[in-house]
Amino acid sequence: MELDVVELSRLQFAMTAMYHFLFVPLTLGLSILVAIMETVYVMTNRPVWRQMTKFWGTLFGINFVLGVATGITMEFQFGMNWSYYSHYVGDIFGAPLAVEGLMAFFLEATFVGLFFFGWDKLSKVAHLTVAWLVAIGSNFSALWILIANGWMQNPVGAQFNPDTMRMEMTSFFDVVFNEVAQAKFVHTVSAGYVTAAVFVLGVSAWYLIKGRHIDLARRSIAVAASFGLASALSVVILGDESGYSATHTQKMKLAAIEAMWHTHDAPAPFTAIGFPDQEARETHYALEIPWAMGLIGTRSLNKEIPGIAELEAEAEDNIRSGIIAYDALMTIRADRENAPAEARAQFEEHSGNLGFALLLKRYVDDPRTATEAQIKQAAEDTIPGVAPLFWAFRLMVALGFSFIAVMAYFFYRASFKAMQFPRWSLYAAVAIIPTPWIAAELGWFVAEFGRQPWTVDGVLPTALSASHLSVADLLITLAGFVTFYTILFIIEMGLMIKYIRKGPYMDVDETQVWTDRHNARLRAGDKGNAGLAATPAE
Repeated sequence: MELDVVELSRLQFAMTAMYHFLFVPLTLGLSILVAIMETVYVMTNRPVWRQMTKFWGTLFGINFVLGVATGITMEFQFGMNWSYYSHYVGDIFGAPLAVEGLMAFFLEATFVGLFFFGWDKLSKVAHLTVAWLVAIGSNFSALWILIANGWMQNPVGAQFNPDTMRMEMTSFFDVVFNEVAQAKFVHTVSAGYVTAAVFVLGVSAWYLIKGRHIDLARRSIAVAASFGLASALSVVILGDESGYSATHTQKMKLAAIEAMWHTHDAPAPFTAIGFPDQEARETHYALEIPWAMGLIGTRSLNKEIPGIAELEAEAEDNIRSGIIAYDALMTIRADRENAPAEARAQFEEHSGNLGFALLLKRYVDDPRTATEAQIKQAAEDTIPGVAPLFWAFRLMVALGFSFIAVMAYFFYRASFKAMQFPRWSLYAAVAIIPTPWIAAELGWFVAEFGRQPWTVDGVLPTALSASHLSVADLLITLAGFVTFYTILFIIEMGLMIKYIRKGPYMDVDETQVWTDRHNARLRAGDKGNAGLAATPAE
């Protein structure tokens, strides 16, 4: 029953987190794109760029509101469903979330209002400043959240205090500049930029297919393709950096992603495709690229990447060390004021592996009484599901390279072919709109599922982190979240589709500019191109 509670808690948090992340990448990317468009408007004073800023800014606003609403729900879940986690590591995990709320969220929320209601009240430069502050606030928000998540992947700057029975922060600097957190931030933000670029590209392509808002659509494609190409390239480069970081921070996750059952002679090959069999501990029909994994994972030709079997044996040793730490901790806890000095010394020596002893709590109340079979089972639990990780990672990578190809093609057509796009390419751009979200969700799946069985890697097992709730409580709240989020999703999609179909809004002075241009083209006899100009009726 307890494990059922844990699994339902995981399911509920995964559902709300992955739903929330439907809004985050588009918010991150659109905030920058809108700021770029307004920058061009301020520099050129051309009405079409003001129109573009307002149109894409409206879609940003819809998405932003839904993202905030779903994000607040997630933070409450830490107290509701994961109370022991919040108690055990709240001193560290709560700090970046508090900074995010005080600095980034209020910065973002304040200037979002000025962005939408300040067009006629602020100067052009002042409003442009607001647009960039909205973009900076959005990205700052992501930074602090990813610092918190990065600490869960690589818990630096903290240690367990045997007197308070909690993890405590020892260095805020180490938490903030955690290599995993920094790599996750730039990789995640770049993925958000790609998401927004594909979205703008696809919507603009739809306008071209329909023969509407041609000027706006072509310019939007040009901006999206340029921004998207740079972002897609950075996603691949920064993703490689995350992989390199995993070789010394999350070795088991990396081995599972690669289905590397045993340590291979350096440099290790990369398995491009295959069918991992976790029960048999082998990968069937594997197609390997020699040396590739060694070069990617270690940046060398002579460093080994440990395999799953060797890491499992290492975990077993860590569990035995953790049992010693647990025994010393119980001695200290029995009489904190008069605890023997040797007990504290013993705990300090083995405290780094205390979390591994806690893995035994799944099978026995007191890890010191665990049998050899239970120790081996706990060590085996440190191996996450290999096949799901293996395929999720490869599909994500394939999508990442496809974004580079798509953006490079549209960048070429926009830059060297006078913004003329074959009709098939426009249909393709519309069809791929959902794919960045698929890639982003796969990325989060790899990051979070690959960390199991840990909530905080090597420190706190997931099985111990959940609140003492009933299965009925979780089923009721899960059903409520599914219902509520489904309604929100329908509202979001309805609003986005409504405003996309409606098209950009024109100010009165902008309408006159477009009408004059249309009439001038008619007088010049350029009837073919005159029809490409958007009219107020559109």
